[in-house]
Amino acid sequence: MANSDLSAPGERLAFFDGQPLLATDLGGIDDYNRQLRWLHNQSLHQPGVGNGLTLAAATGDRQVVVGPGYALDALGREIVLTRSLTVPVPPVAGDGQGGSVFFDLSVSYPADAELKETETRQGICAQAGAVRLREEPTFCWIQLELSDSGVLQPIDPQLAADVKAALRIVLGRTEVLQCKLKQPISTAVRLSVRPVSQPYLAAGQQAVTWSPATLPQSQQGLPTGPLLGFVLTATVDTAAAGFATTPFYTARVAGSRLLAVSDPGPGAGTTVQVFLEPVIDISQAKPTSFVVEAALLSVPFDPQLAFANFPDAFLSWQIAWMGLE
Repeated sequence: MANSDLSAPGERLAFFDGQPLLATDLGGIDDYNRQLRWLHNQSLHQPGVGNGLTLAAATGDRQVVVGPGYALDALGREIVLTRSLTVPVPPVAGDGQGGSVFFDLSVSYPADAELKETETRQGICAQAGAVRLREEPTFCWIQLELSDSGVLQPIDPQLAADVKAALRIVLGRTEVLQCKLKQPISTAVRLSVRPVSQPYLAAGQQAVTWSPATLPQSQQGLPTGPLLGFVLTATVDTAAAGFATTPFYTARVAGSRLLAVSDPGPGAGTTVQVFLEPVIDISQAKPTSFVVEAALLSVPFDPQLAFANFPDAFLSWQIAWMGLE
């Protein structure tokens, strides 16, 4: 993600033998590496949930169990939960008119003042101090209301700004009535640090080797009507697109429809202009290929034209295709 506010330390700490070391020196090592890591995350990843942070709650529950997981905010800071955590449902009876209230459950990187001391030590000729702090993320229920356009949005403007700026990552949305969940919590609103891979669209155009699937009923002539009596088939290679699953393919023939062919009938030796419009059908679709069938229609139609007169003209036809996964 592009961001003009990227920052990183411009100085690397260095040490020499016999140098007296202070807490700021050793803490600076961690700060330097942490800021570089945040810069990496901010530059190469988008805010959202990386893995885990599952939400377990059913209708009627008064609490939501959040599973261990990892997320990133817009500043590249890692939001890490190492253990399952129980978050109480907001103690809200309703909207005052008998209806439920919508809430989003969000998680954010903890402020320094919110970090809990897990180990302290006594200093030499100095007061005791913390040597370990627990970086446990902060969870917050964000109450929502319908906007004029009918979209649910946070009531608190500061919380709305934090969510918009991806400083708070929304994990799920639910309804609360009588201090209980009215329905299971939904994770459809959460973002992912991984770019969306679907829908994935790819297209291409390539020359193919045509072969007849159905020959004319006789070598001397063709049945009457607009159908010339044969179908051309070809296999189209789509491996370069890198589809993971079989996509929805569309295809068309690229090339001139107006062809000059020799008349094998009474006017043998003369050349006639035939307009061919193939009707396309796709079969045997796979992530790496599909088979295209082109049923040939002719306007005007000459029943004496035989398939043997056409192959050279078909050599210039290519298949332009598109796949949507």
